[in-house]
Amino acid sequence: MNPKVIIIGGGASGLMLASLLPKKSALLIESNNKVGAKIDISGGGKCNITNQKMGTEYFLAKSRFIRPSLHAFSNDDLLLWLKKHKLVPVIRKKGQYFCNHSASQLTDIFKKEIKKQHLLLNETVYKVSKKERYFNVHTKNRIYSAEYIVVASGGLSFPKLGASGIGYEIARFFGHTIKKPAPALVGLTLQKEQFFFKELSGISCGVHIKVDHCVCKGALLFTHRGISGPAVLDASLYWTKGEIEIDFLPDFSWEKIAKSTKYISSLLPLPKRLTKAFLLKLGLQDKAYCTFTRKEAAILQVLNRYRFAPAGTFGYTKAEVTKGGIETAEIDSDTMMSKKVENLYFIGEILDVTGRLGGYNFQWAFSSAYASAKSITHSLYMQ
Repeated sequence: MNPKVIIIGGGASGLMLASLLPKKSALLIESNNKVGAKIDISGGGKCNITNQKMGTEYFLAKSRFIRPSLHAFSNDDLLLWLKKHKLVPVIRKKGQYFCNHSASQLTDIFKKEIKKQHLLLNETVYKVSKKERYFNVHTKNRIYSAEYIVVASGGLSFPKLGASGIGYEIARFFGHTIKKPAPALVGLTLQKEQFFFKELSGISCGVHIKVDHCVCKGALLFTHRGISGPAVLDASLYWTKGEIEIDFLPDFSWEKIAKSTKYISSLLPLPKRLTKAFLLKLGLQDKAYCTFTRKEAAILQVLNRYRFAPAGTFGYTKAEVTKGGIETAEIDSDTMMSKKVENLYFIGEILDVTGRLGGYNFQWAFSSAYASAKSITHSLYMQ
C-alpha cells in the first residue's frame, strides 16, 4: 500500500473526498470502528443533508472564503450527485433536505464508494510530520507516508463518537492560527434570574432571538438545563457572551387586544403555563387586558424584548458542531490547501466555517471536500 493521499477522518468531508479521488490513490484513517458515525445520528437519524436556500449569509465565516467552494459544488450539484447514487432526499421543513428513510442511506453510499480506496479503522493519529516532499502520519501502530495530507478530523463536538483536537494540533504544528473553538448549535444555560425557565421544561413556542445583529427565528424549547430548540441553536452560533434578546410574541399586535375582556393568560398566543410564569416573574396579575394600567401594559410588553445574558452552553456533548477553528485567511479558498505548507489540506468543520441549522454544515463538508479533490486530482494527473 503506497497511497498518494492520506485522509485523516472518516466523517462527512473525509468520506466525500475519498469518494471523489482517483481509485487506490488514498488511505482513509478513522479512529472509530466505522465511518460516518456522526452522519448516522444527525437530524434525528434522518440526516439533514443540505437546504434549498444556500448562500454565504447562512454561515459564520468569511464570505469571500466560502463562496468559491459553495459555487463549485452547490446544493444542486450535491443533489445531482446523490441522485446518481440512487438517493433522492425529501424536503421536510423550511427547505431542508433529509434522507427519505434514514441517515444510513448516505453512509451506505459512502461505504460503497470508498471501497476503491484503502481504509484503516480503529487507528488514532497522534501527529503528522514532514520530511522533504513526504508527510509522515504517526499512529499507535506505525507510520504512514504520502505526498498529500488532508485533515478532515472535524471539531470537538460529540466526544463519545471519537471527536478530538488532533486536527488543531496538526495545524498548529505546521504554523497555522487557530480561532478558539467553542460549542455551537447548542442549548444555552441560565443565570439564577432565569431559573424559573427550568420549571417550564417541555414547553415550546415560536420566537425571534436577536444576538450580535443577527435574528434567529423558530421554536424555543424550555428544558431542565436551560433553553434549546432550533432558534436557540442558531442563536448559539453567534453568541459568545453578553445579552441576547428574545421576542416571545413575534408579529403579535397589542393594539388589537387593547379592549379585550379576556384574561391575559388566555389572550396571548403562548402556552398558559408560560404566560402565567412570566406574569408571576413580572409581578402582574392574570386579569382582563382592558383593565391593565399603562404601566402594567408596558411591563408586560417586555415579552417582545426579553433580555438576559446566558450563563453558558450545554457544552460539546450536546453541541451539533464546533465553531472556530483554523484561520481561513491561511487557506486557499479555491483548493483548501494550506498557504503555509504545500500539499497540506484542511476541509470541513476543522476550518473556521460554521453553518446555521438546516443542512449547511453538511453542505460545507461536501463542498470543501470537492474543492480539495479537484485540486489533488489535478496534481496527481500532472505528475
